[in-house]
Amino acid sequence: MNPCESFPESARAPVCCRWRSRQRISVPRVSMNCLDSRVFGEGAEHGTRGRVRSPEWRVHALFAFAFFCVLALAVWLSLPKPRLLDGIPFSQSVWDRNGKLLRLALADDQKFRVRTSLDDISPGLIDATLRYEDKYYARHPGVNPVALLRSAWRLLTHDSLRTGGSTVTMQLVRLRFHLQTRNIPGKLQQMFIALELERHYSKREILEAYLNLAPYGRNIEGIGAASQIYFEKSPADLTAPQAIALSVIPQSPARRALFSDRDNRSVSAAQNSWYDRAGLNLDGELSGRQFQARAENERKFLAPHFAQQVLELVKSNNGQNYSAQPRGKNQIITTLDLAKQQMIEHRVTDYVASGGKRGIRNAAVLLIDTRNMDVLAQIGSADFHDIGINGQVDGTRSRRSPGSTLKPFVYALAIDQGLIHPLSIVADAPHRFGEYNPENFDREFLGPIRATDALARSRNVPAVMLASQLSHPNLYEFLREGNVALPRPASFYGLALPLGGAEVSMQELVRLYAALANGGELRPLRRILNDSISPKGRRILSPESAFLAMEMLGNVPRPELNCADAGNSAPVFWKTGTSHGFHDAWSIAIFDHYVLGIWIGNFDGHPSPAFVGRTAAAPLLFQIIDSVRANWPEPSAPHIPPPGANLKRVEFCAVSGDLPGPCCGQRVEGWFIPGVSTIKTCDVHREVLVDVPTGLRVPVDDGTRELRHEIYEFWPSELLALFEHAGVPRRTPPPFLPGTTSDLAARSGRPPQIIAPSETSRREILMGSSSAIPLRAKAEADAREIYWFANKVFIGRCSITDIIAWKSKPGSYELTALDDHGRAATCHVVVR
Repeated sequence: MNPCESFPESARAPVCCRWRSRQRISVPRVSMNCLDSRVFGEGAEHGTRGRVRSPEWRVHALFAFAFFCVLALAVWLSLPKPRLLDGIPFSQSVWDRNGKLLRLALADDQKFRVRTSLDDISPGLIDATLRYEDKYYARHPGVNPVALLRSAWRLLTHDSLRTGGSTVTMQLVRLRFHLQTRNIPGKLQQMFIALELERHYSKREILEAYLNLAPYGRNIEGIGAASQIYFEKSPADLTAPQAIALSVIPQSPARRALFSDRDNRSVSAAQNSWYDRAGLNLDGELSGRQFQARAENERKFLAPHFAQQVLELVKSNNGQNYSAQPRGKNQIITTLDLAKQQMIEHRVTDYVASGGKRGIRNAAVLLIDTRNMDVLAQIGSADFHDIGINGQVDGTRSRRSPGSTLKPFVYALAIDQGLIHPLSIVADAPHRFGEYNPENFDREFLGPIRATDALARSRNVPAVMLASQLSHPNLYEFLREGNVALPRPASFYGLALPLGGAEVSMQELVRLYAALANGGELRPLRRILNDSISPKGRRILSPESAFLAMEMLGNVPRPELNCADAGNSAPVFWKTGTSHGFHDAWSIAIFDHYVLGIWIGNFDGHPSPAFVGRTAAAPLLFQIIDSVRANWPEPSAPHIPPPGANLKRVEFCAVSGDLPGPCCGQRVEGWFIPGVSTIKTCDVHREVLVDVPTGLRVPVDDGTRELRHEIYEFWPSELLALFEHAGVPRRTPPPFLPGTTSDLAARSGRPPQIIAPSETSRREILMGSSSAIPLRAKAEADAREIYWFANKVFIGRCSITDIIAWKSKPGSYELTALDDHGRAATCHVVVR
């Protein structure tokens, strides 16, 4: 090609003459017929004289050009493939179930860096970044030749490498490989690696990598972390002014980092420069130039105890099973509902503030969904940042004495083992279990009481009595099967276990209560959505006993103190607990499809008289329940047995708790488990003949007296004594009219029942030389005295409520208890 063609026509002649003169020296003369107008263009057509190159030269030039192209292509194809983002540590980000960021953890290199796909970044931010950093990004091969020449000229004229000629690809190289680019070797290495990146990655991949590594001030890298920390938004939701404000930070991150408590003038100046260079402005009331960028939050730290436990969980599993989240790798979508979490946090803050005069300074709360065991809210302390209350301790994981909150499981196990049903009569009376002598919280005794009422009123003695009768499993075995950590053997806890004799965590308690709601199936708590580790539940109670235990909890009266909606008809199945010495106050409830646990106390174990479950924890429990129902209303559903459950609802005698007999006047409906529950027809209520003039009882109607039929209660002597001790009057039958007793009277009613010595000790009674064996029996209500015999040898007599001491020699005996109506009971004992 004639180089003259590249110049204007007015300047072409002198330049072409010089070119021809040079050609005369190096090229032989040729015929004018060989001139090709294509060489000289328009001059050849007018007969302009000149020299032409030989065809051989053209061939050589063509081969040289082809060789150069092939060489360049070979070099281009042989460029090694650098790593783009492989090996870069990214932050674990913890999100709630609705996409709200809870916590952004530091990456391994102590940077906040969130892996973000280019599709999840606002197009406005991408455009603003390219306009400011590299407007020819789509056209160059990683190095901009125009900018390179400009930089070379400035280097020659100003002796400086700071010329702003780096492309986005070159900036990525500097960030990714930590190059020193302020000298010529570093700059050349930067350009070479930039060509390598362009060779192996697409423009989208390179831009995405840059936006994940670009510095945005302090230890914040990448647009994902910057947009969340500065504006509490995902990169896709940035407004145009926010996108422009962020796009100008990477050029001077140290000076342009955003703060929440000051004006960021450097960023504002850079924004204005951006608009000047772009020649743009925003329409609307607030223009882009007027937008004052300011960080919304210095550090995202919501639901701190929950987020910390999630990060520990992920770390313990080495990140397996949790990385394939919908938002991308290292972004953990949890089960927590931030709206419920913050509502409960506000409730706790207000409650602690109002309870400060009573000594209430700290609280912990856990809310789960029983349908899938999702943890919806977890408040480990009243204030995470309060050192005075050890706020960073997680009260939902701390092990504390649970007080009476384990009692429902004693009753559930007793129902499963056929010892009681909800309307069975149990004794609330002083009783000694070896060296253990439990007392009720109020230090009083109610006498015989229904099992449901004993649980609802949290009576200690009936719970311990039932716990002593449990076997396979007993309460200790049940708790171990329920994954409650009990580090010591069963003998260490003894019968104090139902009253809070072991330390458990709130998370363990809530799981156990959720098992009641789930038909006796124990399931693990879930904190991460799409969690591939989801162990199946394990049955620890029958569906029938779980249902009946919940029914019993539904009879616990609701406290009215500080409760906004005490008249709410929706059922709440709940229990309180107070640890020995007033160290911990508990309240746990099953309502709708939730389980809610509350703890009030001090992490240092300091006690307070205010730490009583019903007055300290229950009011907060019902405040939260009312708030959940008000803000997230759901239709109220009745509590019905699970499908296929072996349960039957029948009438019971309201007094004895047995199936009603013909003389039972007061009746009540209730549930029992056919084939399991110990149930019989009531024989407490009986019809007797009463002599009208005297009001005394006669055995038969012989036609000589005026008689009337009346119904009286025939309680066993032991229960009758408990009624009398508790001050509860019963309508007991009158004594027989003198001279009217007969064999018929002796044959009616039940014989005495020997209760001491017990059945388990009769095979071998060990007796010292100076000790005596206590003898005791319970008898019918019409009996007054018990006569004792050993092998037909009279031992002595006592009232039906007393104990007689028997000093026996070693041997085998037939022991007999005879009441004053001639009814007798015998048992075989061996004394050693």
